[in-house]
Amino acid sequence: MSSALLDAPTAAAAAPSVPTTVPAAAPAAPAAPKLANPGPLGLAAFALTTFVLSMFNSGLVSNAALSAVVLPLALFYGGLAQFVAGLFEFRRGNTFATTAFLSYGAFWMSFAAYVKFVVPGLPAADAHLATGLYLIAWFVFTLYMTVAAMKLDLAHKVVFVSLSLTFLFLALGDLAESTGLAHTGGFLGLLCAAAAWYTSFGVLTNETWGRKVIPLG
Repeated sequence: MSSALLDAPTAAAAAPSVPTTVPAAAPAAPAAPKLANPGPLGLAAFALTTFVLSMFNSGLVSNAALSAVVLPLALFYGGLAQFVAGLFEFRRGNTFATTAFLSYGAFWMSFAAYVKFVVPGLPAADAHLATGLYLIAWFVFTLYMTVAAMKLDLAHKVVFVSLSLTFLFLALGDLAESTGLAHTGGFLGLLCAAAAWYTSFGVLTNETWGRKVIPLG
């Protein structure tokens, strides 16, 4: 018998083992940074500028030369600051606040430009018609924003109802050249400013304290 057969291995060599590895779990994505609520800023910017303008519209401040103080406020605080608040509301996904703050921020900037650059070139006899048309257009916008605001708390409802009436009476005052209607619009503007300030104060205080301190209705 051949010795070669005696020398052959009796079993096949074991196949080399393949190491098994479990892939490590992917690291969790970092949480998105919390965005501050821009609502109190937007409301405060709107309230302060509305208050100053309404002091003149109501006749409580009768020196028209002093009304120039409104323009820088309208441009930078009521306009730019409120517009920025609207951009951050867009980032937060708040459709109503985005529409409101961007629109009224643009309103104040357009108002500053209108008074500074447009009004001086208008025919004196017809300037009131242009202003009345401008205000009527904003009344229409504010009216449907008021309908949407009926879903919100009482404080926001008061802001938008009083703002609608403010635009309406100011527009009628210009179109009819009625000082009485214009002054009524001014007093309604003061009410609107107070409501917007209160709402800003309430939202800011409640968020800062982390609980309901100021009732908003």
